[in-house]
Amino acid sequence: MNNSACLLMLAALLATFPAAAEKGDRDKPMNAESDALRYDDLKQTSVFTGNVVITKGTIIIRGARVDVKQDAEGYQTAIVVAAPDKLAFYRKKRDLVDEYIEGEGERIEYDSRADTVKFIKQAVLRRYVGAALADETTGDLIVYDNTTDVFTVDAGQKTRTAANPSGRVRAILAPRSKPAAPGTPAPAGPVPGAPVLRPSSTLSN
Repeated sequence: MNNSACLLMLAALLATFPAAAEKGDRDKPMNAESDALRYDDLKQTSVFTGNVVITKGTIIIRGARVDVKQDAEGYQTAIVVAAPDKLAFYRKKRDLVDEYIEGEGERIEYDSRADTVKFIKQAVLRRYVGAALADETTGDLIVYDNTTDVFTVDAGQKTRTAANPSGRVRAILAPRSKPAAPGTPAPAGPVPGAPVLRPSSTLSN
């Protein structure tokens, strides 16, 4: 099986996530804390440095440096860079359920207009149900798209470690609920209207 087929299969498995991320976060104000700030009103850019913490609705972003640019319509892009030997951090609540998406990478790129987030180099993406870790995926590049409820994972040289010398994408997926025994009342169904993540059909090698 070639790499494209493997990645497509992985995306299909990850499509079992049961709900979408909070859609209103993209329209919430962005708040920031840092040790220093350089702001350019003409260019509408802000450079935060030193223990930076960004919040936007349920979104939390942490890194050593965050460059934020705002366009004429108020949409923001943020480039987050980690401190040496550390990883930048991103966390977001999922809609309708008590679930959270959490990711890390040497670099994180967030685009509120496209409503996407990229985790670049040593990328990790996790899903939590409450405080319990349910699923975890690692790769060199992870792109999470809130508008289509799809995320893709690519491998690369940075994925090669002593624990993973092949450098291939790795995923740990929690099993779903088992069928109830005969005579057991059926559990409540999914929340009406809750969207489901879908596999990407455009993954490449």
